[in-house]
Amino acid sequence: MRAAGTILAIAPARFGPKSQPMPLHITVPEQPSEADRNAVFAPLLAYNIAQAGDPNIRPVSILLTDEQGERVGGIWGKCSYDWMFVEFLAIAPEHRGGGHGQALMAEAERIARGHGCVGIWLDTYAFQARGFYEKLGFAVFGTLDDHPVGQQRFFLSKRL
Repeated sequence: MRAAGTILAIAPARFGPKSQPMPLHITVPEQPSEADRNAVFAPLLAYNIAQAGDPNIRPVSILLTDEQGERVGGIWGKCSYDWMFVEFLAIAPEHRGGGHGQALMAEAERIARGHGCVGIWLDTYAFQARGFYEKLGFAVFGTLDDHPVGQQRFFLSKRL
């Protein structure tokens, strides 16, 4: 296994009979930065736009706050290509069981509809909240076994 931060030389790429070789190297940063992410994301986004149009990516944050205004949980996600993706839903343990998760998801649905989304998708682990999402009308569309080993990760969606 190569250590992080090392460089691996790969064969030069050739593009057509008159093109000169382009030396490329694989680099693995020890601490990946936002600039590193953008170096990967920018060409992918450009390709996606050329193929399917502007994804109109919009971040979504729905916060759950206590009486003092302290954030105790919420939803973090994004809308793009007519779907909302819920990346995180979390509530501090002392505030669970009060219907807050259901209220947060209802707000996510309202926001998704307002952005013209046709559905919401998310993922959850076997030890998390699959049943919660299924009670809200979500259905499993994919399963990843052994993530983590001995567990499963579920991908769920709901059409609005």
